[in-house]
Amino acid sequence: MSIRQRAGLSRAAHSDAGRDARVKDRLRLPYGKGSRRRAAVLAAALPLAFVTTVATVVPAAEAAPARVRITRFLGEQTLAHKLQFQNTTFGGISGLDRDPRTGTWYLLSDDRWRYQPPRFYTGTLDIDRKTGKFSGVKLTGVASLRRPDGSGYPEYGKAGSPDPESIRYDRFSGRLLWSSEGDRSGGTTTVPVSPLSVRWTDKKGTETGELRVPGNLTMTNGDTGPRRNFGFEGLTFTPHGIAAIVEGPLHQDGEPVTAEHGAPARITLWSRGGTPKGQYVYPLDPLPAAPEPPDGQSDAGVSEILAIDDHRYLALERSWREGRGYAVKLYEIDLRRATNVLRRDSLATGPAYRPVAKRLVLDLTAFREPVQNLEALAFGPRLANGQCTVVIGSDDNFSAEETTQFLAFAAKGC
Repeated sequence: MSIRQRAGLSRAAHSDAGRDARVKDRLRLPYGKGSRRRAAVLAAALPLAFVTTVATVVPAAEAAPARVRITRFLGEQTLAHKLQFQNTTFGGISGLDRDPRTGTWYLLSDDRWRYQPPRFYTGTLDIDRKTGKFSGVKLTGVASLRRPDGSGYPEYGKAGSPDPESIRYDRFSGRLLWSSEGDRSGGTTTVPVSPLSVRWTDKKGTETGELRVPGNLTMTNGDTGPRRNFGFEGLTFTPHGIAAIVEGPLHQDGEPVTAEHGAPARITLWSRGGTPKGQYVYPLDPLPAAPEPPDGQSDAGVSEILAIDDHRYLALERSWREGRGYAVKLYEIDLRRATNVLRRDSLATGPAYRPVAKRLVLDLTAFREPVQNLEALAFGPRLANGQCTVVIGSDDNFSAEETTQFLAFAAKGC
């Protein structure tokens, strides 16, 4: 779900004229001359910013410069606002992934019965393996997400109603895994509690199983557990397991991000069999600047993660500020030497812990204006030169002021 949508505010649309030229001109790569020194400065700054909200944190382990390096921009594709496809309204894409064997892409909509039931689409993203050119997006099918008995999930506002946010294809079983960030009352909204979940489904959308969620992530209407719309936002398969991240801090872990301080977000690891094995802290950046006006609304969190190996991940970190819009950065994180906090109910009290190390890969904030609500992240086909492709997609919130956008990049180190 869009962080701007949570705030209930709107942003004026901008012209797309000349955007391709701006895309190429504004691509900022965080390496080159002096990159090691800049990376070290960035790493040192991150834990210091984080200390202001959680007194028990210790500096993140020093990590080498990011191994993933964006080498070039391959192209941008957009789809029409409220595109009609097989009797559904396309939009709200919060997750995507690719079957490397067939080339089929899976695109998850976070529509919660606003138009149709929760669903995912299949399609193709045309990236030429020889040239890298990203030339098109085509939808090929759609499937509604259903309970094991084939019935639909409860509608929005009812207990157990899902809020789909991420989807992954499992190359071992041929099934799909998707996450819901659950729901609870918050602000002026009163709804029954719906738990966070990570569910298996077949390619037709029928649930076939569910992972066990750790007790410290239990959704409540009290002062513990995830905040409303801050549940499982990112999901990924590792070579030997599964990982998911909550978008922002639990109630008991501290306050949300502001321009003055960051916040902790928990990454949970499971075995392939669904047993929780670990939990680690991702240190969210402070807001890049205060909202306009200074007392305006803002929000920040991790919108997706993508495993490189068992220890390293890409993380898409996103913020929104009233009067300023979105800011999005792509980081590489490393869980080695971070503290396992699986058995910690609260991060605000207790012994010191070490968060994961993080390194900037790409600043998308200056990449294209206006920055879209980027939520989806996946690897595309490997190019003939051995480089991988990284695709980032946006959730348009079914709003005419926003765009369903797909950005493709070539990269080394993945």
